[in-house]
Amino acid sequence: MTDSTSSTVTMHDLATRYLAVWNETDAAARRARIRALFAEDCSYTDPNVIVRGQDALDGFIGAVQKQFAGVGFHLAGNVDGHHDVARFTWHARPAGASEPAAIGFDVAVIDGGRITQVIGFLDKAPG
Repeated sequence: MTDSTSSTVTMHDLATRYLAVWNETDAAARRARIRALFAEDCSYTDPNVIVRGQDALDGFIGAVQKQFAGVGFHLAGNVDGHHDVARFTWHARPAGASEPAAIGFDVAVIDGGRITQVIGFLDKAPG
């Protein structure tokens, strides 16, 4: 089963909004997107970090943006899911680049239309 969490919010929409958070460079706008999309006590885990809560997630995303300035995150393929779990692949590319600098695979747990947990995997890490 793909692309369904509720009648009003699709998994594809959630994944798209999730990546928009990663692409938002304005700190206040990014914080507002996080508040709208993530549960207050959300968690994010990937091979490099574990963060808990909206403030920690915001700080981590801001740090990634500083380290990899100009890189955009893009959905790469379909969003798959069942019940309240979505999985999707993303590519991170510098502006104008044809090849991604990083490729990841994320699993998001959703409750009430908001992301409560993300578990990320890096298939290709930036050099």
